[in-house]
Amino acid sequence: MAQILITGGAGFIGSHLAEALIARGDQVTVVDDESTGDVDNLAAIRRHARFSYVSGSVADRPLVARLVAEADEVYHLAAAVGVQLIASNPIRTIETNIYPTELLLAELRRQQQQGRQVKLFLASTSEVYGKNPKPSWTEEDDLVFGPTTRARWSYGVSKAIDEFLALAHWREHKLPVVVARFFNVVGPRQTGSYGMVLPRFVDAALAGRPLVVHDDGRQVRCFGHVADVVRAVLDLMATPVAAGRVFNIGSDQPVTILELAQRVIAVVNPSLNIEFQSYAEAYSADFEDVRSRVPDLTRLRQTISFQPRYTLDDAIREVVAWKRSMSD
Repeated sequence: MAQILITGGAGFIGSHLAEALIARGDQVTVVDDESTGDVDNLAAIRRHARFSYVSGSVADRPLVARLVAEADEVYHLAAAVGVQLIASNPIRTIETNIYPTELLLAELRRQQQQGRQVKLFLASTSEVYGKNPKPSWTEEDDLVFGPTTRARWSYGVSKAIDEFLALAHWREHKLPVVVARFFNVVGPRQTGSYGMVLPRFVDAALAGRPLVVHDDGRQVRCFGHVADVVRAVLDLMATPVAAGRVFNIGSDQPVTILELAQRVIAVVNPSLNIEFQSYAEAYSADFEDVRSRVPDLTRLRQTISFQPRYTLDDAIREVVAWKRSMSD
């Protein structure tokens, strides 16, 4: 039975990961400051004998030192989330992403020096590719960011620094780290409060409101089901050759945002309308978006034989059912 620590484990992906690890038979500790997570996401396992919850910040050095000293594996998911939060709070975004990662790595290195090798999973993001113009992105592609005068790029840059830090610890000390760049992940428990597009569309549809699509809706994204993403994370952590490497995780089936809205309408209420809103109205006058975000999953498939089990339509139906159950 492994001792697992999950930072940000009360969040959308973290709560699903915690459930999967409990189901696997591990002892799981979650630490979360509940700034964007919700302890209710952990309701299914909150009272499980092999689960413990710590309300606290991963910027708290004594707390992190104590929790890491008890862990065999650490899954670092705590981060700023959502386009809305990034656009409105760039200072919080940068500080939340960089300092806790630096602190965690220092404590893991301390454990290594004491003879304990604790493996780290670092959750990164497709945002690190910035606005690279390639039609699909591989892990070795260049990172292409906009100017520092546009706060939108602070998220991707700060997560890229996290990656550099983690990989430097692998390169210099052989600290076992696995880095994964999540593309759009969807499923039950995801909130639309920070700009996440699918739950935002579902919320509007269930309320009978028009679905608001930003810009012209022709932006291309790939939406991976959270269960497939969690399974890939666990398989990578169980695969020794994954250490010291970076992996794209998600779906590689592209869909436009307009088509996503149309699919949600088809499931909830075909009579609903779509309205368009400019980025300036939604975020700020200097907001830049990426027209296409499609991962190349070759490395992931070669390493763990990854094959998704869920489609986007499966995810839409599950999110709709979950949202309805929450309002009953």
